Amino acid sequence: MSEAISSSVQVGEKRGSPEDEEGNTLIKKPRVERASRENEEEPGAEEGDEGEDEEDDGETFAEMMKHGLTEVDVGILKYISDHEGFSGILKERYSDFVVHEISKQGKVVHLDNLEIPAEVQDEEEVAPQTESDVLTDEQKKQLAELQLFKNKEDNVSIEGDEAKEKRTLVHKAIKTQFPGLETKTEERDGRKYIVAYHAAGKRALAAPRKHFWPKNRGSFCHFVLYKENKDTMDAINVLSKFLRLRPNMFSYMGTKDKRAITVQEIAVLKVTAERLAHLNKCLMNLKLGNFSYKNHPLKLGELQGNHFTVVIRNISGTDAQVHEAMTSLQETGFINYYGMQRFGTTAVPTQHVGRAILRNDWSEVVDLILKPRPGAEKEFLVRCREEWAKTQDPEAALKKLPNKRCVEGQLLRGLSMHGKKNIVTAFGLIPRNNRLMYIHSYQSVVWNTMVSRRIEAFGLKPVEGDLVLKGTTAQVLSAEEVEKHTIHDIVMPLPGYDVIYPTHHVGKGYRELLSADGLDIDNMRHKVKDYSLSGAYRRVVIRPTDVSWEVIQYDDPRISLVHTDFEKLENKPAPVFNKEGKFRALRMEFSLPPSTYATMAIREVLKLDTSIKKQTQLNTTWFN
Repeated sequence: MSEAISSSVQVGEKRGSPEDEEGNTLIKKPRVERASRENEEEPGAEEGDEGEDEEDDGETFAEMMKHGLTEVDVGILKYISDHEGFSGILKERYSDFVVHEISKQGKVVHLDNLEIPAEVQDEEEVAPQTESDVLTDEQKKQLAELQLFKNKEDNVSIEGDEAKEKRTLVHKAIKTQFPGLETKTEERDGRKYIVAYHAAGKRALAAPRKHFWPKNRGSFCHFVLYKENKDTMDAINVLSKFLRLRPNMFSYMGTKDKRAITVQEIAVLKVTAERLAHLNKCLMNLKLGNFSYKNHPLKLGELQGNHFTVVIRNISGTDAQVHEAMTSLQETGFINYYGMQRFGTTAVPTQHVGRAILRNDWSEVVDLILKPRPGAEKEFLVRCREEWAKTQDPEAALKKLPNKRCVEGQLLRGLSMHGKKNIVTAFGLIPRNNRLMYIHSYQSVVWNTMVSRRIEAFGLKPVEGDLVLKGTTAQVLSAEEVEKHTIHDIVMPLPGYDVIYPTHHVGKGYRELLSADGLDIDNMRHKVKDYSLSGAYRRVVIRPTDVSWEVIQYDDPRISLVHTDFEKLENKPAPVFNKEGKFRALRMEFSLPPSTYATMAIREVLKLDTSIKKQTQLNTTWFN
């Protein structure tokens, strides 16, 4: 059988928004990747597995996916091009999927400079003596143990020189060589001591740190983060741990994939470029560079989009088929569906929980999240669900979970604290973004379904009754206005109390769909304010920009087919392709705006179902 793409579950999301930025994860082999605490694409995922790459065997995963969703289940039904599809392997290596953020100024973000800004070095140069000269080997050993919490003391004291310049150099050496440690000077018996301690100690958190920060320097150090095979929040957590900072000291414009190489801008409050640059010596799969100081943090959604470099290996399509598919993507685009990552992977789709929340059916919310379900799951989750089904005792079920941070654990803890008669409060213990993700998932499946109906009914021509945006306001197209617009102008609403709907028969279908789900389209305000849906508008068809492609041939499936920013910095040569190579790959590049899914663009090119269920069936056959 020819090879096919396969999907994993991990995806990076823009927090708390009904339209989430692309963070697609597709891989060759069936694997189970769990969402991290902040990465709320699959709320039932076990959150204690951060950083693990756990692989189930193909049979177990295939068994699990028998109960998973397909594209049809979430309203993804149509293609808009008429070329013949072809197969290929996406993300055989994580380096086959490279994402560069596009800044709000429209510039593609690259890591191309690891140097500390020159003016910062000038500010902080204190003496000709170097940092490495001022600490003894024994002091370095003690400081390293302190940094890793391996000693019983909560500080290390070093007797200081009478000369202030030399003491300053010791302070600087400790902070740069041992990220996470802070220093202060204490006087004891007439002698001065430099005391090193953890920046995140209780006293340090209670009062702001008093280390020197020049008034003419911006309060935020902006830097470019290059990461491999790690999602954005995991990377932030690693940086926070080494710098002994709270994760909320960092800001960024969007989260990025795990199984990929990604490059994005990050900002952190009052941490020097020098301290950040030192992390390059001790971190795996992360690199920091392009440092600058600015007076503002970054905000979610400020980016203009993302630029993707995607390699699809072992393609079956002819050069003519590839050309036709890519030309269609470039000229017409793809239906802007919410991708499969939006809806979870288990037998209980996230949109069903969202629907129950919107219906105010809280007993069903608890049942959907906690009840036993078909398909493979972690053994302790199976035991937890069985205990809940048998006893309805939250404390007994909670004892079956080794890690209480998963959604099931948070809900059970809430039920234990507040009782089964106060489910709304108990449910509130789940982080807000995870809770909102359920109802956004419901909005997304409604949007997908209605857009499929719109394409089925009217194709790619604007029609009377369609909606277009004038600024941020939606207006209904009249018969006279239709000729002035193209399909790329047409938007469809996510249901809510602050949107209007198309006036043709497809638009009227929203009311029927919500009514069948037990919801009143005229009353989308909820008793709990968090769950009131205002709605939003989303473009029906997206046309990527900066589209380019080439078919390349290669012999070694282990080699990278993309020249990364880090490889360029290390002066590593670009990959060389063999025109007579036995394997063929499609290398494509394109840029997308925020809130769009690259998987949906790739789906339009390959004409393949991107659901994990479908891809697992294909790949299980291929691997066997």
